[in-house]
Amino acid sequence: MELIDTSIVEQIQLKMIRVSQFAVRDRFRKTANEDDVLLSNSIREHGLLQPILIRPLAHGFEIVAGHRRFQACRSLRWRFIPCKIRDMSDKQAYEIQLTENMQRKSMDPVEEAEAFRRYVMDFGWGGVTELAKKIGKSEEYVSHRLQLLKLPDDIKEKIISTRLNVSQAMELTTLPPDRQSEIIDQVINSNLTVKQIRQVKSVLQEECVFEGLSHDLNNLPKSIQTVRITKKTCLALRVTLARLDNLIDEVHVTIEAGQRAEIINFLMGTRLKIHNLIDETIRFKNTTMKSINK
Repeated sequence: MELIDTSIVEQIQLKMIRVSQFAVRDRFRKTANEDDVLLSNSIREHGLLQPILIRPLAHGFEIVAGHRRFQACRSLRWRFIPCKIRDMSDKQAYEIQLTENMQRKSMDPVEEAEAFRRYVMDFGWGGVTELAKKIGKSEEYVSHRLQLLKLPDDIKEKIISTRLNVSQAMELTTLPPDRQSEIIDQVINSNLTVKQIRQVKSVLQEECVFEGLSHDLNNLPKSIQTVRITKKTCLALRVTLARLDNLIDEVHVTIEAGQRAEIINFLMGTRLKIHNLIDETIRFKNTTMKSINK
């Protein structure tokens, strides 16, 4: 790291500046959103309060930090823009871009994962440990993001659209693709917790064991089939319980306090009945297991 800042600040023609060839983010917006309009209006009224950071190339300059400010000034038809010019390597430029975007929280988890992959795998600039230190995150954080890249594109899109959070997605990375697609809608629609997803995975893994014993589940001993079905029944009831909890939360948010007592009492009563059904299912399963072990 440089102890002395050797950069200089000058007005540079916009036409001499290009966006980074090592852009951290692939999904740059093609149309301006509300934040971009606000930024343009602020620059029009107050000027550019902070120069963008660029580095010199063989022909012209490349943006290191300040892509949004650059685009805003271009939309205002500025000819020149205040720039902080600094010599730096491709690796240093990428690290600055990545750190800036991480601090601004401008990337979704999949964009972060793709940026980490480029640094570690595509460019080979360092391992997980070095990258974690550069961006001020834990090694576990970086490793978990990289794990997300194992998921199929349709599940990654659900993460990008915030329909699926990272903790939920991480539980899916240990399942084969056909099993992921089998439970993804259930996870999203019921907003299953990590614990509940693990219960679903447990049932799926047991099914794999059963399938390994016989290609035809009808050929399995009746007692083993019974245990399998009761475990799936218990899981289905737990998923229903999770959906009810979501409905109860929705009632608290959408219905006035004085008007929700009746519906809350009904839902809580239904919840209690489901709990009782779960207890009955577990007792039935345990009884069946004892008969198998005799």
